[in-house]
Amino acid sequence: MSSQPTQSKTIRAQLLTAMKEGEYAACERLPRESVLAEKLGISRTQLRDILASLEREGFITRRHGVGTIINRHVLNAHTRMDIEVEFLDMIRQSGFTPAVASVQVSEGIADAAIAAKLHMEEGAPILRVSRLCTADGKPAIYCEDVLNKALAKDDYTIKDLKLPIFHFLQQFCGVYPYLDLTDLKPVVADAALAEILQVPVGSPILHMDEVDFDIDGNPVFCSSEYFADGFFRHTVLRKKL
Repeated sequence: MSSQPTQSKTIRAQLLTAMKEGEYAACERLPRESVLAEKLGISRTQLRDILASLEREGFITRRHGVGTIINRHVLNAHTRMDIEVEFLDMIRQSGFTPAVASVQVSEGIADAAIAAKLHMEEGAPILRVSRLCTADGKPAIYCEDVLNKALAKDDYTIKDLKLPIFHFLQQFCGVYPYLDLTDLKPVVADAALAEILQVPVGSPILHMDEVDFDIDGNPVFCSSEYFADGFFRHTVLRKKL
């Protein structure tokens, strides 16, 4: 039997699909909470938690006396930068066929910049995982993830490190990333990036410099992500407080 968090995650995904392309695709509102909870086979308390998460991300708006409004303009955004989505899903949501072209794993030591990001000693052992993802066979995303090697408590193999970084952290480190802080800036491809992404030197590239934290605020890994031009339309939802 699934745990409640896993069940809630599954039902949340089902609701999003139903609003985008399922039984609620032509609706302005979701059914009343009592009706929806019964249809989904969950309690109203669990449903309210799911609806609250969807509202925080802008997919719905709940108004007293009106009901739960479906924000179709938000649902139609292909790539949300304010929502963490694995690369292959991001490529798929943008209308391309995703694949992992290569994964390289190496060990090293933390330089001053990495040590500062991960709150570790400079010179301490690190694991670095470099991954190239393609869209319709063309290089689209290049990412370098770095984590403190001391986090990996269980036995693992190089094959395990080729899993998505979130899976590896949960399975082999007992760490659950909760949120990230990301600096975004446009860069131009140097010779190394140009070769990896198969673009001319000087081509525009979106760079994301990310640090992920657990729920207690401890940094668990950092990442440099490079997005080739022409594949994604990145959208950020900003709500007025």
